[in-house]
This record gives sequence, C-alpha cells and structure tokens, in this order.
Amino acid sequence: MKQKEILLSIPPKNLNGQTLKIDHSNDHCDCHDEDDFGDAHLLTSLDTPLREDAFAISDEDKIAKITEHFKEIMNILGLDLQDDSLKGTPKRVAKMYVKEIFSGLNPANKPAVTLFDNKYRYNEMLVEKDITFHSCCEHHFVPIYGKVHVAYVSSGQVIGLSKINRIVQYFAKRPQVQERMTVQIGNELKKALKTDSVAVIVDAFHMCVSTRGVQDVNSSTITSFYSGIFEEENKRNELLQYLSLSAGKG
Repeated sequence: MKQKEILLSIPPKNLNGQTLKIDHSNDHCDCHDEDDFGDAHLLTSLDTPLREDAFAISDEDKIAKITEHFKEIMNILGLDLQDDSLKGTPKRVAKMYVKEIFSGLNPANKPAVTLFDNKYRYNEMLVEKDITFHSCCEHHFVPIYGKVHVAYVSSGQVIGLSKINRIVQYFAKRPQVQERMTVQIGNELKKALKTDSVAVIVDAFHMCVSTRGVQDVNSSTITSFYSGIFEEENKRNELLQYLSLSAGKG
C-alpha cells in the first residue's frame, strides 16, 4: 500500500489567526482555475469555511430546500423521478446531508466533555487507536474514510474514552480536507483535556483519488499533529511503536 505522509505539528500559539496553506511540493500541480484546486488539495483555513448565516434556517427547512435542488440535479442528469426506486432519493439525500454526514457543521452537535480527576496518577501516554471515521472531501463531495489514532498525557484530569471518538466524529462529519481535520481534532483535544501533550495521526483513503482523476485505489494519506511532549522525538517514536505493535496483532 502506498502512503503519503503530511506532518502537521502546529501548536495554536504559532497560528496567530493566519491562513494556512499546505504546499505539496511533490505534487507538481500548477493550479490555474477552480477545477484544479481539488487535485492540488488546497487548504485555505483551519476553520471550516462557513457563512455567518449558516444556521439562520432550521434543519427541516434545509432538508426541504436541498430536496428540491437535488430533484433538479437528478432531472438534469436525465433520471426518471417517477420511478419507484428514485422518487424518494432527493429527500433521502437531503436528510443524510443535514442529519448525518454533515451534522458536524452545526455547533449544536458538538459533544459535551466532562473531565475527571486522574485519581490513578497515570502519567504516561494514553493511546486510543483505530477510531474509524467517514468524512467527505470538500472539493468533490465524495467520501474520505480511514482511522484516527489519538494519544495524550494527562495534566491532572482525564476524559471518558468514548468522548475522544465523539470529538473525532464531530470534525469528520462535515466537508473536509484531511490536513484541516487533523489539526481541528488536535486543537479541540488540547482544549478539552487542558493539556498541551496531544498527538493525532490520521490514515485515510480518498475516493476523489480512487474513483476519479488518477483512479489510484491503493494509496492512502497520513497526516499527523504533535504538540507538547509529543514534539520530542523519543515520545513520537514511543507512540509509533505502540501503533506498530498493535498493527502486528492483526
């Protein structure tokens, strides 16, 4: 399996609100117009691009509007919306967009986090591996899917393990760029856990690569976020050894 690794070790203190662009110097892609942006994997911001009025209408209104617009897309494609198999598709797609695969756009769906005292005085890294996620490429609106590995060192408090998964899913369930998602998860975990020592590794397949364009079905992309103690090489190597050992059990 071919893998492409993008290392993201960007503490919030270094961001200063600046726009982040990832330069894939090995891609040899000269972008000229909007059609090329997806192949260049352009990342314009660490925040998901949202209008100020993104939540001015209810989910029900969004579903109704998307239903009508998707009907028109299907009509343009020449599909027969009177067919029993197709006539319910526009509403199914609309509900899926709003309630499921893009539900992470709405801050109301952000998982609540409760911290607990680290009574066991466990001061080594805690690793939550193989968190399965499904997201959506914001350039072509096709799936990104794979696994997220998360590690942190407690600063005195800990989090329920399921909450780590929920934070990953929250940022995955929106149109995404993998680099952005990696940093968003890392920054949110630092904030939620009140610790600087967080690591996030994402290994994902992109259907915009496997089903269109180059149509490479074997390659995956790896991104990583290291902060605090994980900026030290020995701690990164320790984490990677844990993940390597666990992978060998399969």
